[in-house]
Amino acid sequence: MGEEGGGDAVLNRALKDYFIPNVGISSIQRLPIQANNFEIKPAIIQMIQNSVQFGGLPNDDSNLHIANFLEICDTFKHNGVTDDAVRLRLFPFSLNSNAKAWLTSLPSGTITTWNGLANVFLTKYFPPAKFAKMRNDISNFLQQDQESLYEAWERFKDLLRKCPHHGLPLWMQVQTFYNGLLSNTQTMVDAASGGAFFNKTPEDGYELIEVMASNNFMKSERNSQKRTAGVHDIDAFNKLAAQITLLNNNFKNLNVSSISNVVCDLCAGNHSSMECQGPYEANAKQVNFVANNQRQYNPNSNYYNQGCKNHPNFSWSNNANMQQPPSGFQAQEKKPTMEEAFTQFMTRTNAFIDDTKVNFRNQGASIRNLEHQVGEISKLLAERTQGALPSNTEKNPREHVNAISLRSGK
Repeated sequence: MGEEGGGDAVLNRALKDYFIPNVGISSIQRLPIQANNFEIKPAIIQMIQNSVQFGGLPNDDSNLHIANFLEICDTFKHNGVTDDAVRLRLFPFSLNSNAKAWLTSLPSGTITTWNGLANVFLTKYFPPAKFAKMRNDISNFLQQDQESLYEAWERFKDLLRKCPHHGLPLWMQVQTFYNGLLSNTQTMVDAASGGAFFNKTPEDGYELIEVMASNNFMKSERNSQKRTAGVHDIDAFNKLAAQITLLNNNFKNLNVSSISNVVCDLCAGNHSSMECQGPYEANAKQVNFVANNQRQYNPNSNYYNQGCKNHPNFSWSNNANMQQPPSGFQAQEKKPTMEEAFTQFMTRTNAFIDDTKVNFRNQGASIRNLEHQVGEISKLLAERTQGALPSNTEKNPREHVNAISLRSGK
């Protein structure tokens, strides 16, 4: 059955041999090296495995990985060995996890050059959909609220770095960044430009933004160093959050105290009525006195006292003649209930929120006034002739002098 020619070894394989995988077959076809003493140092391999690793995760930057890998490969050269031969041998050591499995799954011998390997790698981990998304993020760049000029500029440059083949010229980069700034930041950039930012060339505009962002970063660093740990920030939002936290803590303490404050009904002490240890001795004497002498108030007995007819306690009368409580007892102080405490808390909270809204409106009006003033200053600077002083001079009131008299009379 065709046992002739070079196919005898393949046709004579047993069935069990087809279950054994091929060993030593790689997707990268390594180029031959003419130098006999060529060797890649273990330190280079260890450096790549420790500092340059790519796992194929969604947040991994494939372009940055290629740049870091080439940076290490360019640190050494060997006579008679091409750069492609070195890079094809070292690149598998820079992959791990899913990326390593992807490289192994490629057909054997399909990669023969470094450019081919880089193209296959970027096609896998930087597909057209990701490119379109990042290009859209660059074109629709916007400065976020509470974001400084330095932070916005660094974020914009990071988007450009992550998509090095964006194809945007320098003038479009500068224009896109300026259009995405907040209105107050644009006013500040216009003032620094001498009136209008668009009057500058793309190179000058790029340099101006770079300088302004650097100055903004240095000022923010100095301000952060002056802050003291444990002190509330002056920022309005942080102050509002601190006040709300303080009110919540006070409300919790109020709830605990209202629940834990038990008042005695006998002596108004901080204990229950069953545990009261008040002055019972005087009361006991009064009770014994009444018990021992109650027979003299019995009108049916022989010891009846005629004076009891007019006793105030044994006759009907108005409330003005009611017997007052003993002097040893104090009137119980009325404690606020849970509903009253919560009502007070909500009232104070609403008042604080109203005051905060008023402060925010006043702050917004001040900012708008400041923007208007800066715009007026920018307009005046733009209209003034460069390198000249204002032409409106004041006339000297003592311009005409007829004579000067000295003490000597001359």
